[in-house]
Amino acid sequence: MCARFSRIVHSMSKLLIVYYSLTGGSRAMVEAAAEGARTETPTIVKRAREANAADLLNADGYIFAAPENLAAIAGEMKAFYDRTYYDVLGAIEGRPYAQMVCAGSDGENAVRQTARIATGWRLKTAQAPIIVCTHAQTKEEILAPKTIGAADLQRCREMGRAMGAGIAMGVF
Repeated sequence: MCARFSRIVHSMSKLLIVYYSLTGGSRAMVEAAAEGARTETPTIVKRAREANAADLLNADGYIFAAPENLAAIAGEMKAFYDRTYYDVLGAIEGRPYAQMVCAGSDGENAVRQTARIATGWRLKTAQAPIIVCTHAQTKEEILAPKTIGAADLQRCREMGRAMGAGIAMGVF
């Protein structure tokens, strides 16, 4: 009976992917991650401006994805964290998370900022972050629509699949 109950609980588990994308790079990464995750567990994808505290509370794990803008997490993603942080503080501790960053040159600062927020929430890092560097350096390159290469999309797909499987099996 306990094993059966455990399977039922885990089969209802779900992954939440919250993202922001201006030029399509982060969105493409999220679409690949969601494709992989959905092979393992129900997956909800929400734009940062539409996601709320209830979404965080109703999920068993998270992937956060956004571009790095001016060496920081994108403002719309930061607004999501600002809007939801205190409403879920103490209520989502121990849940797994991973993150993806689409960057022009580096991405490390956005990773650090998101990790710091996740630390405040007491989330568990489930996977190393994925940073996709587009090498966009000029105004025109930065604002242009982004195309993410097949190898990078495959890394995102694998992250999604692993997050989904870990949540579904209850290993995180």
